[in-house]
Amino acid sequence: MAHDLVLKGGRVTDPSQGMDAVTDVAFASGRVAAVGPGLRGAVEQDCAGLIVTPGLIDLHTHVYWGGTSLGVEVDAYARQSAVTTCVDTGSAGPGNFPGFRAHVIEKSRARVLVYLHVSFAGIYAFSSTIMVGESHDMRLMAAREAVAVAEANRDCIIGIKVRVGRNASGPSGIAPLDVALDVAEASGLPLMVHIDEPPPTYADVVARLRKGDVLTHCFRPFPNAPCHADGRVREAVLEARARGVLFDVGHGMGSFSWDTARKMVAAGFWPDTVSSDVHAMCIHGPAWDLLRTMTKFMALGMSLPDVVASATVKAAEAVRRPELGTLAVGAAGDASVIALEDRAIDLEDVRGENVHFAQRLTAKGMVIGGVWDA
Repeated sequence: MAHDLVLKGGRVTDPSQGMDAVTDVAFASGRVAAVGPGLRGAVEQDCAGLIVTPGLIDLHTHVYWGGTSLGVEVDAYARQSAVTTCVDTGSAGPGNFPGFRAHVIEKSRARVLVYLHVSFAGIYAFSSTIMVGESHDMRLMAAREAVAVAEANRDCIIGIKVRVGRNASGPSGIAPLDVALDVAEASGLPLMVHIDEPPPTYADVVARLRKGDVLTHCFRPFPNAPCHADGRVREAVLEARARGVLFDVGHGMGSFSWDTARKMVAAGFWPDTVSSDVHAMCIHGPAWDLLRTMTKFMALGMSLPDVVASATVKAAEAVRRPELGTLAVGAAGDASVIALEDRAIDLEDVRGENVHFAQRLTAKGMVIGGVWDA
């Protein structure tokens, strides 16, 4: 039987099925059609020596290009990092979401899913020259409007976003989080929460989160790190994980520290999901993209299957889209083709510390909706 497209002879690494073997992956009618040796297709793409994974999901991106100062162009970014699904985390709020949908989401080849910001205008003043935390002014917390927009756009809005911290919420403190929790409960959606420097504290934030909610920037540096100076993980963090709160990397320009990461890994606390928090101010460093962030976790000792899981099946679970993050027959026809190159790289964190690593993950192509895109 001839399929529409077959990826031939790659190392197929699909943690959702416990698969890590050299074989073929076939697509037909926009979906995964078969996995196994000897498959034939109308189009055959040679993947020998490369790694084929379920379509990579970057759980923390900012891709409202042109509508916000921090947005990057989604399809260019997707090709740069072999990402088939970009999850935009709060670039737009209910006041500007219609433009995001019409001008970016519906026109992009890569899939865009959204955590809608509880702030009416989303993240509206984030640049190298103007920096105004959108959660400073409680008048912008648009609970009713956010619920209405989320209800009307269930096909692409998968959660609610809020940012708190000295920079993001300033005098409002933790109050925007309480509003966002009400919105998440009313809409039946999970919440993603950004934290930066205190107040509020890391412990105060995670203590409010529910099963399935996401704490992003989970390995951020001091102050407001998830661990004590001696490396002990904060009790509130352990309690949050025990009740099902998810911990996401969200590297960005200020939220990944080698020092914090080493301490958390030594304590046996790995992140649930690895994401880039790519935006206009970190796409040229220190975050770069998802594959660079995944490489950093390999440098910390994470295996290739585990780091792939963190950006496929685990990310799909976080956004509650079981048809993503897997190469199971009948799943969405997305795949990422990447290479693990024996080419040394210096991996910088947000504090300027560099770690030299002998390998790097690089993008070689992707399949979206059963169609090859290099």
